[in-house]
Amino acid sequence: MKKIAIILSGCGNRDGSELQESLSLMLAIDRQGWQYQCFAPEGMFEVVPHIDVEDTEEEGTLLDMEQRDIFVESARIARGNLLPLEQYRPADYDCLALPGGMGAARNLSTFAFDGPRMEVVDSVADAILETYRAHKPVVAMCIAPMVVAKVLGRYEVQLTLGPADNQASQVASGFGCKVQACGPTDVCVDTEHKVLTTPAYMAATHISEIFDGAANLVAALARMWA
Repeated sequence: MKKIAIILSGCGNRDGSELQESLSLMLAIDRQGWQYQCFAPEGMFEVVPHIDVEDTEEEGTLLDMEQRDIFVESARIARGNLLPLEQYRPADYDCLALPGGMGAARNLSTFAFDGPRMEVVDSVADAILETYRAHKPVVAMCIAPMVVAKVLGRYEVQLTLGPADNQASQVASGFGCKVQACGPTDVCVDTEHKVLTTPAYMAATHISEIFDGAANLVAALARMWA
């Protein structure tokens, strides 16, 4: 039975792992008859409201920036079954997976703040690079391929971030990646480097597209192992 390690980045699309993408990935893995184990790095992040709040002091709605822990928030998605990312070992798993959500750009990396000057959290970069060097697949959804692009761009991996002309795609290309334009449920498969990516909400407008994209991603992974 295949075992998939999933890296989470918090809970919520604006400042953590995107819930619909995370759950669709878990569901697709489970329906394939495989197992998954969730991991997350530790560290504080600034909470982003998930409703639009009027930013006016006159109405008393100006919010102070709250901080929360990435690991603690990720446990909400994993139903408490979560391990520190430092405990991840490629030898124990068959694949490493990163669902999307702005946590990938804010908590796993600094892409949201630094753009092409972004850095990746050490434990995340180590997990991706060690998996790659173990010749095991790395899969990513939505904006999470940007983290993969920063770590593996030197190897000229092929991946997708949705449309080829958006900022993320252009930055990934600058890192050395071969960027492929894909629709919401398409999967970009780099057979040589074992990197599989799907755009999810970088292109999707319906939750059904998220579930279909995750199912297609896992199916493509199964074909790679066939």
